[in-house]
Formats: sequence, structure tokens, C-alpha cells
Amino acid sequence: MPESPDHTLLDRVFDVSITLKGIVGIAELVGGFALFFVNPEMIRQSLGWLTAHLLVGHDHSPIAMWFDHLADNLGTDATIFAAVYLILHGVIKVVLVWALLKQQLWAYPWMIVALVVFIIYQVYEILVHFTWAMVVLTLFDLFIVALTLREWQLHRESHAATRAAAPA
Repeated sequence: MPESPDHTLLDRVFDVSITLKGIVGIAELVGGFALFFVNPEMIRQSLGWLTAHLLVGHDHSPIAMWFDHLADNLGTDATIFAAVYLILHGVIKVVLVWALLKQQLWAYPWMIVALVVFIIYQVYEILVHFTWAMVVLTLFDLFIVALTLREWQLHRESHAATRAAAPA
């Protein structure tokens, strides 16, 4: 039976979305490891420089205020937490994305569980510290959960059909 155009389009959307998650996971790994080697004071100075040079005349803009707030709250404990969080988040994403792109059946439910856990945390963050970026990230993760559920179902059906057709 030939595949419908919607089927192949959704497969491509899934592959692109998952690949984007993998790229973000790699960036999180790099950022997390970088945080272990960067002094919090250096980060504060960099954020101050960004605010002073890139946001000239916009001292009270939301972006400038966010940079100032971020710089004020940076300490060794916060930096270590951020580094560990980014590394853990990145490893989970990279491993699961790799397995999904290799169509490993075990990875589909694990990706769904991981994303649901991340979504729960993101919803908490939205409720406590609302940002549109977190809302967009959460909606994107919900979209990926839906696509992953669909792909998982398709691959389970395909594997079941292959096993049923195999000679005994």
C-alpha cells in the first residue's frame, strides 16, 4: 500500500524536529561543560558589557533588565547547577535523538517520558517566571511528543506486520 503524502510529510517533520532537538542537545552539552571552566564573575562582566554596548539607550528594556537580573543571580552554586542541568539535559537529548534517528523502538517511549518530565518542569517555570520563550519551547516539546507517539505507533505496527509475515 503506497504511503500518503501526509505520512511522508509528517515523517520529514518528525526527522527535522528531532534533529533540531539533537542540535540543541549538543549545544547544551557544550554550554554545560563551558560553565565548569568559566568564572561566574566573568559571565557577570560579559553580561554587563552586552548591556552597556549592545543596548545603549535601552537601559530599561526587558532584555537589559533580564541581563541585569541574570547577572545579579549568578553565583558558583547557580553556575554549577546550570552546568549539571545542561549536561544532563544534553546527554538525554543526544542519546535519544540518535536512537530515534536509528529507529530504535525502545527510544520512542523514553523520549516521550523525558519530554513529559521536561514539559512539567517548563510549565512550573512558566507559572513562576513567565517568559514567552518558555511557552514556545513547551509548545514545541508538546508537538514533538505528539509526533513521537505517532512515529512509535507506526513503527510498532510495521514491526508487528514484519513479524507476522515472517515464515515460522
